Amino acid sequence: MFPTVPMWFKKNIEVINLKLSAPQSSKMIDLQSMQLQKSPGYAIITHWLSQNQRTPFDFQEQAWQHIIDSKSGLVNAPTGCGKTYSVFLGALIQFINQHPDDHQSKKNNGLQLLWITPLRALAKDIARAMQEAIEQLGMSWRVGIRNGDTEIKEREQQKRNMPEVLIITPESLHLLLAQKNNPEVFKALKIIAVDEWHELMGGKRGVQVELAISRIVNIQYSIFNVQCSVWGISATIGNLDEAKEVLLHSVKVLHNNSVSKAPPPFDSAQDKRGWGEVIKANLQKRTEIQSIFPR
Repeated sequence: MFPTVPMWFKKNIEVINLKLSAPQSSKMIDLQSMQLQKSPGYAIITHWLSQNQRTPFDFQEQAWQHIIDSKSGLVNAPTGCGKTYSVFLGALIQFINQHPDDHQSKKNNGLQLLWITPLRALAKDIARAMQEAIEQLGMSWRVGIRNGDTEIKEREQQKRNMPEVLIITPESLHLLLAQKNNPEVFKALKIIAVDEWHELMGGKRGVQVELAISRIVNIQYSIFNVQCSVWGISATIGNLDEAKEVLLHSVKVLHNNSVSKAPPPFDSAQDKRGWGEVIKANLQKRTEIQSIFPR
């Protein structure tokens, strides 16, 4: 049974267009080789937004497929075309696929999605959009914000019970990494998303993000023997391959080490994971400029 979805949907949210897809069987086990359109997560997400007469862009579905394949990458799309939800909804699809029968009732799942943003002023808007989607889907995920404006009480609550989605600035992420027992925070983490990568790359804050990703990836692999995906999100960036190399260097190193240590025949699951995809939206966003001269 799918959740009842309100007919209204706020215009100021970066909305993605989705196709209506018939519900699929929830008895799916081989997540690594699961086809997106045949997954329960895709069916639920598309059913949710199809009532708004939306259809997905190709780049969004590409991102979702790579996410459920546990790959990392970089999404490049014009502002307002759904690049934020191309990663966020991918995280929801991945979770639903892993818990098809109880994705709505599962609570306190630990940090699933770490959303790094340089724009502290937009954190509340991003969190509100994500929380609305989660609530309309009937899921029990929580969205938290951690930056210089976050109250001490809220920080302590997060420390005791981390929300499934945490929106954080590079500076606050480094403070979080410096806390005692920080590895437990990232034990269940599935995706690190770096928003507005073009704003961070090449600067001091970009270096902070690179170091933080390297630390988290190392914590997961060395302590818990797991690996999260890393996704960059950008609207304006020149050399996409260079941007991917810089952001995903830690993922690349770990992948290369895993490949070199894999016994023959080569592990197909490791090969499928890969280390970096570049997804570029083939969209032409029309901009109209109207000049107004005072009389």
